[in-house]
Amino acid sequence: MKKIIKTMAAATAMALSLSALAACGSSSADADKGHVYFLSMKVEQADQIRELADDFTAETGIQVDVATASSDTYEQTLKSELAKSEAPTVFDVDNNDFLNWTDYYADMSDTGIYKDLQNQDYAMKNGDEIGAVPYVMERYGIIYNKALLNKYFDADWSSVKSVDKIDNFDTLKTVADEIQAHKDDLGVKGAFTSAGFDTSSIKRFGDQLAHVPVYYEYRDQGVTELPATISDTYIPNFKKIFDLYITDSTTPASQLSSATMDDANSEFALGEAVFLQNGTWGYSQIKDQNVPDEDMGVLPIYIGTEGEEKAGLTVSFLYFAMNKNASEKDQKATREFLDYILNNDDARELVTTEMGFETPFKSYAENGYKTTNPIHRANDAYAEKGDYDIVIYPLPSSQWVMTLGNAMLEYAQGTGSWDTVKSAFVDGWASEYQTTH
Repeated sequence: MKKIIKTMAAATAMALSLSALAACGSSSADADKGHVYFLSMKVEQADQIRELADDFTAETGIQVDVATASSDTYEQTLKSELAKSEAPTVFDVDNNDFLNWTDYYADMSDTGIYKDLQNQDYAMKNGDEIGAVPYVMERYGIIYNKALLNKYFDADWSSVKSVDKIDNFDTLKTVADEIQAHKDDLGVKGAFTSAGFDTSSIKRFGDQLAHVPVYYEYRDQGVTELPATISDTYIPNFKKIFDLYITDSTTPASQLSSATMDDANSEFALGEAVFLQNGTWGYSQIKDQNVPDEDMGVLPIYIGTEGEEKAGLTVSFLYFAMNKNASEKDQKATREFLDYILNNDDARELVTTEMGFETPFKSYAENGYKTTNPIHRANDAYAEKGDYDIVIYPLPSSQWVMTLGNAMLEYAQGTGSWDTVKSAFVDGWASEYQTTH
């Protein structure tokens, strides 16, 4: 029942996110003080963002409209909304789509959130100006159920006896294979949750999983900015981890095209699978169900590269950008909204506790606002050991992600070959670079 309810709730939120805009104003708003329109890709935290906006309006009298769009439709939605007369005054960007909106960025160098960054190098530049400022530090990896994994370790048929031994792909595969072979003994449906490829889930693989081999490629090339080409060096590693996901799974590959993110979250939350590839943003969908916070651990995404025993979790940022085309009054109101998020204690509590966000701001850290999100806190042990972060570097375009994801689905279903995946990865990179540059 939980699974059905959560799926319906997510679908309803998606359907209403933009259409409900007109109803987002508050009777306490004062039109003379300006207006804020925030377009966010954080669909998972839509209710909390709305609460944050309402609290700000109640305190300041400034109206805040909020709309959300899922990551797979966000760029299209943002393009459409920016073309309107009542366009977003502040919106989310990430490093994959930052270059698409350079004509809209207001300089944020004099904003409080930029000045308060723990490391101002985290901000993204638009020429000589600060085009976007990070407000969420996100991490992801392979979330695991400690209780189920300990049950595996205690079994007389298991060949791995401690999570500390799972520090490379080969060991991860051994554990997953043995769990899959003895799933009835453990009372699960599979080692990994379903690797779904409907629109809510496809970016987990064409984007988030792909970022791991991309990280190693950037490292080899010695670059941090988007290269014109990428090699096929890590394509075999990419295949290894993806094959594991679709083989040791709760769901037959033939059903992946319709499997959703809700399906995967539910399977993990209900204890039906041991492993789930997801990140800090997914915590709100799996908390307070059958897996308590203390039973959630996170492994890095191992793909069989040399030295990966020292890898930590994958790290990325989500950024605020302000629309320079908004009126001066609305830009001032928007800056007040961002200052509220930065400095108001109730806002900071909502951001860290309810949303589960880790922020890069000094004032949050100095005042003890640190999320208890177990996916974030799982990284503490890797940081203490000095393990390296797998850093999110730019991808050529959202089209590259979707083309790669579709090729992966065809391969998983047996209707396409791995060569097509390889071509989408390598040849598609070069062609999308030419298109976007």
